[in-house]
Amino acid sequence: MTRVLVVDDEPAIVRALVINLKARSYEVDSAHDGADALRLAAARPPDVVVLDLGLPDMDGVEVIRSLRGWTRVPILVLSARHASDEKVQALDAGADDYVTKPFGMDELLARLRAAVRRAEPSGEDEGDLVVETDEFTVDLAAKKVHRDGKDVRLTPTEWHLLEVLVRNGGRLVAQKQLLREVWGPSYGTETNYLRVYMAQLRRKLEADPAHPKHFITEPGMGYRFER
Repeated sequence: MTRVLVVDDEPAIVRALVINLKARSYEVDSAHDGADALRLAAARPPDVVVLDLGLPDMDGVEVIRSLRGWTRVPILVLSARHASDEKVQALDAGADDYVTKPFGMDELLARLRAAVRRAEPSGEDEGDLVVETDEFTVDLAAKKVHRDGKDVRLTPTEWHLLEVLVRNGGRLVAQKQLLREVWGPSYGTETNYLRVYMAQLRRKLEADPAHPKHFITEPGMGYRFER
């Protein structure tokens, strides 16, 4: 049974989450501040954490950094903060996804299920991973992309960007993370690079590049690959 740690200082939100999660057969622990959350995470390791950033004793980003010091458990941030720089800060600290309050319960539960799925062992060698969509297929082992029965020619940079997004399928990848992984550790602010190369990927792989369904932009935050 999947164990969820809910961390929020708003009793109504905690109560709603606990009721909805238990109704779907999740085990649920809850904490109302950062210190209690870290204690519970160590005592009863969760499979996924739902974390509010505005906690009474410490900032939620500090909780993320503390957790990332010893665990890779998926962290789904839940916050009323709308500024993109605060969202990016949480993602850079190690959060896996971000849902803004007020939120729809169905969306939150879908994001939570996706985070849990990504954390589960696949039972296959990651190097043999083949990802199929209804428009194209990515073969990570062969470093090839097929569309309409033909190979799609990608530049090395386009391939690297595609590979990072596909390996993090369904997960929001922060702009800074993408820049550093694709272009190198000295890059982190050249977001125009991402816009140019994402546009190229969409032209080559999306049925309607102007309305992409696989390469999704989260404005001011990053990008997400969806099958």
